[in-house]
Amino acid sequence: MKETVKKKMVVLTGAGISAESGLKTFRDADGLWEGYNVYDVATPEAWGRNPALVQTFYNERRKQVLEAEPNDAHRGIAKLESQYEVTVITQNIDDLHERGGSSSVIHLHGIITRSQSDLNPALTYPIEGWELRMGEYCELGSQLRAHVVWFGEAVPMIEEAARICAEAEVFVLIGSSLAVYPAAGLIDFVPRHCPKYIIDPRIPEVRNRSGIIPIAENAVAGVRTLLKRLLPEGSTSA
Repeated sequence: MKETVKKKMVVLTGAGISAESGLKTFRDADGLWEGYNVYDVATPEAWGRNPALVQTFYNERRKQVLEAEPNDAHRGIAKLESQYEVTVITQNIDDLHERGGSSSVIHLHGIITRSQSDLNPALTYPIEGWELRMGEYCELGSQLRAHVVWFGEAVPMIEEAARICAEAEVFVLIGSSLAVYPAAGLIDFVPRHCPKYIIDPRIPEVRNRSGIIPIAENAVAGVRTLLKRLLPEGSTSA
């Protein structure tokens, strides 16, 4: 019997999907991230001015991530792998997609559960527990910092993500306002004929409206709706 070839699905996720696991975003109404101005804790300049503050900030965020649990939206995306070849591209720095069961995840902005060399960002290491201390060094003798892309830094995975989006046969956007570039521009690489599901209470403006299928719900409810549309009956409970 000939094996069925699965369609390529690309799922691009933003902060909205992790918010339902209790993780906040600096895009909250007050413009702060857990009480901090992002430019004081999430730029190379901030690291240069006060590395201990930046390290403490990301230690606190890492602790929150490790205490959080994947929600039904994360688990629902993993369920789609039964019928599709799914690649998740996430703007989030948590590991909830992996813990939710997804097998192919690209982290555009890094992942907080790893550290990286201050001299060579290609040198990354797993972090045991939640705390990364000042005085912990990479093999080059440089201080380790969170493996997170800060404002003003290049996004190393963006070209690979654009290539994957250009090959999409089904595209899903979840929990993103499409306000942060270059990630927001990835939808422009998706083929015009490809169906594009957008899950968010406030559907963002998209330059090319061709193929847009809006689902104006939060991530968990929206993914549940998506599963009912895309998976066979009886396999849709997230």
